Amino acid sequence: MKFKILVALVFVNLMQAQKFYFPKTAATDSVILDKQIPELALKVITEHQSPKNKPKYTLTFLDNLFRLQLAAKDYKNSIVSITDYRKEYADHNMAGNKHLAFEIYSMAKLMENDKKISFPNALQAAFTTKYESLPETLTAKVGPTLDIDSDVKDHKKTLKASLDKQKDKDSIDYASALALCKNYVNYKTYSSIKPQIMQLFKVKEQEKFIIETQILTLKKGTKLTITIVRKKENTSPLPVILTNNIYAGEFVDAGMGKRAAVYNYVGAVVNTRGKRDSNDPNNPFEDEAQDLYEVIDWVSKQPWSNGKVGMIGGSYLGFSQWAAAKKLHPALKTIVPQVSVGIGIDYPSQNNVFKGYMLQWIHYVTNNKLTDEASFNNYPKWDSINTAWYKSGRSFRALDSLSGKPNKIFQRWLDHPGYDKYWQNMVPYKKDFAKINIPVLTTTGYYDADQIGALYYYKEHHKYNKNPNHYLVIGPYDHAGAQSYGYNYVYGTGSILIDPVARISIDKLAFSWFDYILKDGKKPELLKDKVNFQIMSNNTWKHVPTLDKMHSSTLKFYLQDRKNGSSVFEKPGTEQFTKQTIDFKDRDPKYLYHAVSKQDSVYVTNAVYFESEILDRDIIVSGNLSGVFNVSINKKDFDPKTSLYQIQPDGKTFLLSNHLTRASYAKDNSRRHLLKPGKKEQVPIQNSFFISKKIEKGSKLVLLVGVNKNKNWQVNYGTGKNVSDETIKDAGEPLEVKWYNDSYVEIPVYKD
Repeated sequence: MKFKILVALVFVNLMQAQKFYFPKTAATDSVILDKQIPELALKVITEHQSPKNKPKYTLTFLDNLFRLQLAAKDYKNSIVSITDYRKEYADHNMAGNKHLAFEIYSMAKLMENDKKISFPNALQAAFTTKYESLPETLTAKVGPTLDIDSDVKDHKKTLKASLDKQKDKDSIDYASALALCKNYVNYKTYSSIKPQIMQLFKVKEQEKFIIETQILTLKKGTKLTITIVRKKENTSPLPVILTNNIYAGEFVDAGMGKRAAVYNYVGAVVNTRGKRDSNDPNNPFEDEAQDLYEVIDWVSKQPWSNGKVGMIGGSYLGFSQWAAAKKLHPALKTIVPQVSVGIGIDYPSQNNVFKGYMLQWIHYVTNNKLTDEASFNNYPKWDSINTAWYKSGRSFRALDSLSGKPNKIFQRWLDHPGYDKYWQNMVPYKKDFAKINIPVLTTTGYYDADQIGALYYYKEHHKYNKNPNHYLVIGPYDHAGAQSYGYNYVYGTGSILIDPVARISIDKLAFSWFDYILKDGKKPELLKDKVNFQIMSNNTWKHVPTLDKMHSSTLKFYLQDRKNGSSVFEKPGTEQFTKQTIDFKDRDPKYLYHAVSKQDSVYVTNAVYFESEILDRDIIVSGNLSGVFNVSINKKDFDPKTSLYQIQPDGKTFLLSNHLTRASYAKDNSRRHLLKPGKKEQVPIQNSFFISKKIEKGSKLVLLVGVNKNKNWQVNYGTGKNVSDETIKDAGEPLEVKWYNDSYVEIPVYKD
C-alpha cells in the first residue's frame, strides 16, 4: 500500500512540476484571457493521458477532456468526447441527457461558424435539433439537466479564484491549468447560453405539456404547492402518478411530473410543508402521514383523473409513500417506493447510531423554500465542521452550534435515540402493515445507503401481512441508480463493473409496473417472483419467493486466529478471545492498513483482522450477514462495526457487506439494554447490508470487527448516558473489548 501511495505521489508531483507559459496579464485582462485559454488548453491536452484499464478514472478523464476541447475551441471533438462519456457512464443511451448544455453550446458554435449566423440563432437551431432528437423519456429530464450547476455567478466566482492564483505569475502548473480551463469553460458556456436556452426550453415544454402549479389548502388550513403535468395530446382522464417532494424546485417538480406524463399518465408533484409557496413550518418526515391522505383525495377527484392513483419516488420520496400507506386512501392503488429512507431505522441513525450527515441534510432542505445547494455541496465546509467537532471532544449535540446555526430539528431527533413512538408515528408500524393490501414494488441496491430502510418496510410488510402483494428488485445499484438506471460502473465503490444484465432502466420498470396495475397491462418480465436479485460477477438474475430464499445454506466465520492451523469455518474447541483496546481520548488520526497481498490492503484502524483459508471452490454469497458476537467490555456500551471482504484471486479487495450497530439496542431497537462491565454477553448481528456475488475459487474472505470511532458518527463513550450528551470528559479509561472466538458471522450462500 505504501508503495502504491508513493508511486501516486511521484506521478502527481511530476504533473505538478510540468509548467506552461501563461502571461500574468491574462489574469486581469479578459481579452488576453480569451486569446490565451485555447493555447493553454491545447498544451494541457497533450499531457492529459487516458487511463489504461482503470475504469475508476475513465469518466474523470473524459469529463476533463471534453472541457479542455471546448476551451481549445475544438467543438467537434468535444461532442465526440461527451458521447463517449455517456457510453462509458451507462448503456442503452440512458445517460443521454448528461452534459447537455455543453453539447448544445458546441453544436451552436459549429453552426455559428459553418452557417455564418449569429450565436443566438445558432443556439436556437442547436437546441431545437438536439431536443427533437432525444427519446421522449429523456425530454422529461431536460429542464433539471440544463438548470443544475448552471449558476453563472458561482461559475464567475470560481473562475476569478483560479485567475487570482495566477496574479504576478508568467507560468502555470498542470493541475492549475486544468482547473483554470475547466472553470473558464463552465463560465463561458453558461454565461453564453443562459437565459436564452431556458427560454427555448420553456417554449418546447409548453408545446408538449400542460403544466399547472397551484396552492392546495387542506382541511386544517395547511397549504401545499402542487404541480400537475399532462401531455396535451391526452385529453381523457388518466391514472395519476403522485410524488411527494421535499427537494422543491420549479424544474425538479415539473421534471418529476413530466416523467409520468411521457408514459401517458397525469403527473402530480406535491411539495412538503414549508416548501415553495407554503408558509407552514417545515418539519421533515413529521407531516406526510396526515397530509397525503387529503392530497390523494384531491387529485383522485379532479377532471383529468380517472380516480386511480399510484405513487413513485426515491429516498425521502420513497419514505413518503409508506407514510401515505399508514392511512390508506381507497384511490391509492399502488406504490413504488425506491431506496426508501427507513426513518428512525437507517436515517438519521443507522441501527441507533446517529450520523453527522443528518445536520448537513437538514440545512439542505430547511434553509430556504427550495433546496440550499450551495451549502449542501460545500463538502469541505461540512468536513471541517465534523472534524472540528471530533477534535474538540464536545457532545454530539454541539455539532449544530459548531456549524454556526443551532437547529431545533437536529436536537429533536437526538431526543429519540430509540425507535420510539416519535418515529413509529411517521410510517406504518407493526399491525399497520396488515392493512396494506395494495400492490407494492420496492427497488433498492447493494450499494444503496438506504437499503436497510427499504428492506425494513419489505420485511415488516411480510411479517404482519399474511399475503402481501409486494415485489422486490435488488441489484448492484447505489442510492441514485436504484431510482433511475443501472450505470455501467458503481463509481463510488471503487469502480465496480456491473454485469450487462443489471444495466436496466428502473424508470421503465416502474412505469411498466404502473401499466400492469393501473392499466391492466402485462406484468414486467423481470418480476418472475416476489424477490428478484442480480448475482454480481455471474451476469444472472435470480427469482425467489422470500428474502430467506436468497440463500440455501450458510458459512459460519468464527473469530479465531488461523496460526494454529484451524479453519475459521469450524467452531473452535477451546474458548479464547482477542483483546482490543480503544482510547477515546486519542483524537489524532492513525491510518492503519493490513496488506492482504502485494496488490492491495484493507483499512484496519480500530478493527481486528481475521482471514479465512483460500477457498477451493466457487461460492455465491447471497443475502446479508447475521450471527452473534460474544463479547465482554469494561464499559456499559459500545458501537461494534463489521466488514466482510473478498480477497480476489488477483489479490485485490472487494467489500461485500458491512454492519454498524449500538450494542445496547442490538436486541431491541426501541429499548436500551446496557451491557454489564466484565460480563460475557451476546450482541446479535442484524440489519446488515445485503449483497449477491459470485466468489471465485482461489479467493479468501476477510472479516474485520471493531469499534466505531470517527468524525462522521456519534462517539459512544460507554457511560450508559444518552450518547448525544457524552463528551470526551466521559471517556475515562480506554475501552477494552474481548472478542470471544465462539463469536461468528453467518455468511449466506446460494446454490442453484
